[in-house]
Amino acid sequence: MGSLYRRYPSKELLAQRMRIAGMEQLVTQARTALAEEPDPWAALVRFFRDALTVQGTDGPLLPLVGGRLPATDEVRAAAERLRSALDDLLDRAHRAGVLRADFTSADIPLLLEHLTPRIPVAGERATALHLRYLDLVLAGLRAPGPGQPKALHGPAPQWEELRELWNAPEVGANGPAAEDGPASS
Repeated sequence: MGSLYRRYPSKELLAQRMRIAGMEQLVTQARTALAEEPDPWAALVRFFRDALTVQGTDGPLLPLVGGRLPATDEVRAAAERLRSALDDLLDRAHRAGVLRADFTSADIPLLLEHLTPRIPVAGERATALHLRYLDLVLAGLRAPGPGQPKALHGPAPQWEELRELWNAPEVGANGPAAEDGPASS
């Protein structure tokens, strides 16, 4: 543990590094699924399965360690790469007509949080249960057929909401600074 703190002189810097690593891993999983799965639905399913399988029982890849943290330039850049990769993944599925139109890339981080709660079983069984619940969610994400309900309750989250959820407000001489630019988580 001591060597970890020598590498990261504060808990905040360690937590920031974990956030960036989690976002980069999701970017890699989304890009790999897009490159290796010609079918848009199969690419989406693969992304979700990879994301849940890799993180296993250790919890979400985008941890809220220590609560909201200041967004650094590195966090903002990683968040923009994540948003771009998830947009590409969903755009392809939407264009193919296999994904409900009201599911957005900003839904994905929160959905992954919901699909990875700590449950009182370990190892392979926990992963199997997470994947089971993913299967139930995926059935609901398919574009609705004739006679099926078409609208979800409430609007999808916006990337701005995610930024406000995960990032502490920037504090300047006059209090919290206004945030502009692309979402940073």
